[in-house]
Amino acid sequence: MLQNEPWLRLGAFGVVFLAMALAERWAPRRRAGTATAPRWIANLGLVIADSLMLRLLYAASAVGTALAVETQGWGVFNRLLWPAWCAGLAAVVILDFAIYLQHVLFHAVPLLWRFHRVHHSDRDFDVTTGVRFHPVEVLLSLIFKMAVVAVLGLPAVAVLAFEVILNSTSLFNHGNVFLPIGVDRVLRWFLVTPDMHRVHHSPLPVETDSNFGFNLPWWDRLFGTYRPQPATDHTAMAIGLDDVRQPDHWPLLGLLAMPFWRDSSACRSD
Repeated sequence: MLQNEPWLRLGAFGVVFLAMALAERWAPRRRAGTATAPRWIANLGLVIADSLMLRLLYAASAVGTALAVETQGWGVFNRLLWPAWCAGLAAVVILDFAIYLQHVLFHAVPLLWRFHRVHHSDRDFDVTTGVRFHPVEVLLSLIFKMAVVAVLGLPAVAVLAFEVILNSTSLFNHGNVFLPIGVDRVLRWFLVTPDMHRVHHSPLPVETDSNFGFNLPWWDRLFGTYRPQPATDHTAMAIGLDDVRQPDHWPLLGLLAMPFWRDSSACRSD
């Protein structure tokens, strides 16, 4: 399975992306506030840039780190005698918690926010928002995950499984899809839903700094960052950042340059 890692990730991405794109067309939660084509071109351009960078750094990937650590027998997990399934499940949960903490840091540290704000600057909310990340943020996230994997000695198979799950759930919880209220209420106890994560993309600071989870919703509830609903209705709430409202559609080069603006609005004021 590890030998086919690129194809597994690409296949999962393609299937989930297509499913969400079709669901958005058949049962949208909100009407599009901006033209779709320019946004999709820029957002998908970012994921291509991110993917090319990660391919160049494959030997230094989280999965590659896990394989090296397993070979050397390093890390906490390699010193514990427990079933493989138990180690794998624990590793996925631990990585999910690590990504939650990383997400909080990207909001709290001004330098990190410069790069993460590219994700939040999207003025609409759909499946492509789930891949709208600056390459520097992706690189920093990779380094963080590699450190967690190396210190804990997490199993390579579990790391690969987490990467596939993370990519898939990011597409899902950014989807502009309608879920019945009852389904959403139950599902968000086990998985971050689009309605839950959409609150995080509000321009209101109290809402932006909530619902940080990507996969599991438990961390937000446990650490007091959970916000069940936006101040306004989901169909009427604003999306994006108040200091990044023009132009409506940022081209790819504009998104790549955004973190390097010198104006003070590039840092958070709240």
